[in-house]
Amino acid sequence: MSYLKTTHNVYKEAALTPDVGLCCTTNPIWELPGLKIPKIMQEMNYGCGSTVHARDLTNNPKMLYVGVGGGMELLQFSYFNREIGGVIGIDVVDEMLKASRKNFKEAETINPWFKSEFIDLKKGDALSLPVEDNSIDVAAQNCLFNIFKAEDLKKAISEMYRVLKPHGRLVMSDPTCEQPMNDILRNDERLRALCLSGSLPINDYIKMLTDAGFGTIEIRARKPYRILDPKNYPTDELIYIESIEVAAIKDPMPEDGPCVFTGKAAIYFGDSGYFDDKKGHILLKNQPLAICDKTANALESLNRDDIFISKSTYHYDGGGCC
Repeated sequence: MSYLKTTHNVYKEAALTPDVGLCCTTNPIWELPGLKIPKIMQEMNYGCGSTVHARDLTNNPKMLYVGVGGGMELLQFSYFNREIGGVIGIDVVDEMLKASRKNFKEAETINPWFKSEFIDLKKGDALSLPVEDNSIDVAAQNCLFNIFKAEDLKKAISEMYRVLKPHGRLVMSDPTCEQPMNDILRNDERLRALCLSGSLPINDYIKMLTDAGFGTIEIRARKPYRILDPKNYPTDELIYIESIEVAAIKDPMPEDGPCVFTGKAAIYFGDSGYFDDKKGHILLKNQPLAICDKTANALESLNRDDIFISKSTYHYDGGGCC
């Protein structure tokens, strides 16, 4: 049985019998005026963070969500786009699609503004999306890509890149791990399906995105996630897994490489009112400026004693140097 078949079976069972403790179940439930999440959606909340960010969702964006789960994030997305078919949900598991359709009907009863028709549910594969080129403003996946092995992950990312409009964004949440994992863990199909043993280091994850052509990467959050311990898993050491929330933007690739924001900032505290690096970055005196890692390296290379560069916070909420 291939690992993708194992994954299919895990989520088929999760659709038929919701499992509150399955996999992730740590993504937040948004508190928005007039938005109520049915209990069944909360029980089928199979994500490791949030892909719903208000600043991505202005002006009725056309949205795509891959791996629908119980439909909670699709409902949250439709809050921002109340048009028929404004949100597309795709899943390869028939039982999950059926469960989501049922959950949307329940959502209608407690949300007067919501109609199931706002969401266009389709059966489809993340490796070959049934979506036109350059047609989506915001695409999202939550705790799905980490399941894929390297070649399949490349396909899934390239498919998201294909369907996004220029300057569209792919918003994701996935587990990551900076420690090496042994082959037994990596090859355990069920642990991979449960979003544990497929976790990549953050830099490897970012490289997969920039290799696909995304010119801007934002790391918006980095949080504790899981522990794999020797008592319960085939490992000789304790392994710490985190989850990250990332936006990959389909901007043109700069000639000097992608702009990757990991939460660094620059503060100029010299004698003038500002510092201009002559490369498009102006630092006002005593005012922190969010900067990408590339700009941070360039400023550090100047060896000035009046510019402070912070370490990566792995939290970025917009603005800054690019």
